[in-house]
Amino acid sequence: MSLVQRAQQSRAGLQNAAKGLLTLSGVKTILFYYVLSRYFLKAYRHVIATGMKQSVTDTWKWATLNVILLSIRFVPSARRKVELEMARVRSDIRAKLIPQGPRVVRHLSLPPDGKSVDWIVGEMQRMDDESEKTDAWKDGKVSGAIYHGGDDVQAVIMAAMERYCVSNPLHPDVFPAVRKMEAEVVAMCLRMYNHPNGCGVTTSGGTESIIMSCKAHREWAKAVKGITEPEIIVASSAHAAFDKAGHYFNIKIVKIPVNHVTRQADIGRIKRAINSNTIMLVGSAVNFPDGAMDDIPSLGQLAKKHNIGLHVDCCLGSFIVPFLEKAGYPTKPFDFRVPGVTAISCDTHKYGFAPKV
Repeated sequence: MSLVQRAQQSRAGLQNAAKGLLTLSGVKTILFYYVLSRYFLKAYRHVIATGMKQSVTDTWKWATLNVILLSIRFVPSARRKVELEMARVRSDIRAKLIPQGPRVVRHLSLPPDGKSVDWIVGEMQRMDDESEKTDAWKDGKVSGAIYHGGDDVQAVIMAAMERYCVSNPLHPDVFPAVRKMEAEVVAMCLRMYNHPNGCGVTTSGGTESIIMSCKAHREWAKAVKGITEPEIIVASSAHAAFDKAGHYFNIKIVKIPVNHVTRQADIGRIKRAINSNTIMLVGSAVNFPDGAMDDIPSLGQLAKKHNIGLHVDCCLGSFIVPFLEKAGYPTKPFDFRVPGVTAISCDTHKYGFAPKV
């Protein structure tokens, strides 16, 4: 058989194959293999990121959870048991958080007549008296909820509240001083984190700061890199706000276990978890569960190498960690001096002792 005849046969075979693919059966076949390949790729990436043992554990948890949910939905006895347990939990929560008893006064509708200032102050005192734990934080027995700078700082806060309590930051033309203060606080924080020429914004707290950073990185990755299925890699010690951001903005949150000795993010596992859909890495300085600081320079190297973002969560470290080096404590770089760091969240209401709004 000549080369010409072989070429003609090959061409005819390709034409027949193309015609077969254009049929309904062919389209179904293509679609089946496309879906199969996508799920295989996701499973492969998950195994690479978390390891075979953790992947099996995750699969088992997922299957068990779905079995439980199905049993609750379709097995009456299981559903009744869950409903009874939920009712008990709700009752316990109400007993702990909502004052009970005949001395408790509830105002559930607007009063028919206006009330005096003395009456309002008296009612606030009554509400404090109804709760037994109102002043517990003053004894230093509350962890992670109160950051108090002292009575002198509180006096400054109250003076500012009195002056600007009716201001609206959405109207800087009417309240220019509020805009000026916000800009100056942002500038102070940028210098504190060694990026005086950067930009920033004031949010309602650390959760919103983290959420906005995730959204910004998602939009950047979509516009610059064309990523439509974004992923963010976090250590298991990262703040829950990253899970919220993933839920709100359809971002997959890839959780990597921390090193059991150092309690830091496991750099080796994070490196393996990076793929073409990764838009951002996360490091904590310091994290909430342990107070450990992740290896930000190593995370920065990975971020820079793969051209992805690196968010450093300094919400808890806020106004303490930036001064460790000046105070003589050995500290690795963690701020904008580290190449690869693209965003930092900092809570002024923690160790900056600003009011929480």
